[in-house]
Amino acid sequence: MTATGRATRALPVLFALLTAVHLGALLADATAAAHLTKPALMPVLAGWALVRGGPWPLPAALLCGCGGDVLLQTGGEAAFLAGMGCFAAGHLCYLALFARAGRRRTAPWAAAGYGAAWLGTVALLWPGLDPPLRLPVAGYSLLLTAMGLGALGAGRWTGLGGALFLLSDTLIAAGLAGWPRPPVPQFWIMAGYAAAQWLLTAGVLRDETPRPGPEPAPAGSAGGAV
Repeated sequence: MTATGRATRALPVLFALLTAVHLGALLADATAAAHLTKPALMPVLAGWALVRGGPWPLPAALLCGCGGDVLLQTGGEAAFLAGMGCFAAGHLCYLALFARAGRRRTAPWAAAGYGAAWLGTVALLWPGLDPPLRLPVAGYSLLLTAMGLGALGAGRWTGLGGALFLLSDTLIAAGLAGWPRPPVPQFWIMAGYAAAQWLLTAGVLRDETPRPGPEPAPAGSAGGAV
């Protein structure tokens, strides 16, 4: 087996192991282990995308996510806004991918549902958000919703990944607005986020992988030269 083949098999396993360690650290309140493993997750997925020959916006989106992960665990409003900007750049990369791959037509009811979900969520969270965060959160969530809708039109795996990304980030926004959240909310946020990025990556790679075409007919057979 070539080095590329070994990496293609090993990197998804490494991502799963790092995710399990990270989620376990969150449950155990092992802050140091959680902070060490979180920034490693997306570069491993980006490496998998690269060795699989994925289109460049895919590893770019994942590395933007890594930047957002690092900034969000730094703490502070400025770091939060910068991290949100990193994730927004990643969503733009995903939108570029889905625009290129858009072979399925998204049903109008799906677009209406995603739009209504965005409007309703922003309206409910708005009063609880600090005033400096209101417009950035609303703008970011609109971009995230557009990414989720684009993912839905690109395929089943990407559609599920986009929906999980929406749910994960909604938990973050709920915390900012002071809403009640499940116990150990960071565990659920990261579980949804890691699954979302995995599904988005796997879905794009699955769609981009060339499928073998029919073998050429041998000379002299029907359809060949006469």
